[in-house]
Amino acid sequence: MLHLGVSSSPSLLSPVPSGRTKLHLPSLNSSFNGLRIRTAAISIKPPPAPSPARTVAIKMAKREEELKEIRTKTTEEINEEIVDLKGELFMLRLQRSARNEFKSSEFRRMRKRVARMLTVRRERELEEGINKRLSRKLDRKWKRSIVVRPPPSLRKKQEEEKAAEAEKAASA
Repeated sequence: MLHLGVSSSPSLLSPVPSGRTKLHLPSLNSSFNGLRIRTAAISIKPPPAPSPARTVAIKMAKREEELKEIRTKTTEEINEEIVDLKGELFMLRLQRSARNEFKSSEFRRMRKRVARMLTVRRERELEEGINKRLSRKLDRKWKRSIVVRPPPSLRKKQEEEKAAEAEKAASA
């Protein structure tokens, strides 16, 4: 809703003995301040959000599915996937530093997946009776034994480039 009002200085109004105020019309040298336009605030209600309990239940179900999937893998497979995911995280950091386009949500997703895998690996160590100190020692030994290799996304990109070069060479 739009309100229009005329503002004037208080010197134009003068009291009259009967209790009313009398308006003096301004001369050409008036102190007219202009029009005052006020708009009423319009309230727009956003659509109701889904209940937090429902969204938490869905997220929990996805996590449980992922944990079941991880628990079905062998320890060696888990170690391989941890190395691959850490390589992918490194590639994402490179993309971010080069200011290339990337999905920022991938950082959190990959870190969480690595953490879940490390958790499952530690649970298995606890079942075997490996204490914390020995676990750390084995972890250091495992990290030193890792052979550096390109992450899966980079390998895929390199294979696509080789295929494109092979097509160019075959057509030329």
